[in-house]
Amino acid sequence: MNIEELASEYVVGTLPLEQRAEVEQRLKHDADLRAAVDAWEQRLLPLTALAEPVTPSQHLWRRIQHTLAEPATRVPWWNLLAVWRGLAAAGLAASVVLATLLLIRPPLAEPSFVVVLVAPQSQAPGWVIQASNNQQIQLIPLGVMQVPADKALQFWTKGDGWQGPVSLGLVKPGQTLSMPLDQLPPLTQNQLFELTLEDPRGSPTGKPTGPIQAIGRAVKVL
Repeated sequence: MNIEELASEYVVGTLPLEQRAEVEQRLKHDADLRAAVDAWEQRLLPLTALAEPVTPSQHLWRRIQHTLAEPATRVPWWNLLAVWRGLAAAGLAASVVLATLLLIRPPLAEPSFVVVLVAPQSQAPGWVIQASNNQQIQLIPLGVMQVPADKALQFWTKGDGWQGPVSLGLVKPGQTLSMPLDQLPPLTQNQLFELTLEDPRGSPTGKPTGPIQAIGRAVKVL
């Protein structure tokens, strides 16, 4: 495992306990590893903005106070997973972890934007969008979505100030797609992306007409 993979999994909290302890010892004298960990913390921190504020319970506040009262050690912001799960929606926690695992071994160059597309009702993550620049994206499924035989998934995006969503084409469930955005304005922070159920040949109006299956907004990570 190279230093980037080690740092990213340390920040996310997916390392085995023994390996985590080894990393914590290395952080005391390994400047390159410290820099990589700091970079991953800063890279993932903006994703927390996707969560709506949730008032912590008194029980959670006591746990936080207990954690703060312990002897000072280097603890990444994401390492306190139980605390973050109490502060944010469960769907966000799953989304960030899934997105992060994809970022560890990205199929594109280092991503500058990430979008986690979630189901509107359950907030379950279904797709991740990565962008190595503001004119090229990759749509990555996290599973296979069930689509009725007489329907198709259509991919849309809308930036701030646009008159309406613009179609990016039809998407097959479970298929990874790489597509240019060279006919559209450059990708921006908070840009909307969604997948809707439409007729097999796509929306007859050129605008979304069917129910939204997955939706999310772009977060700049670099």
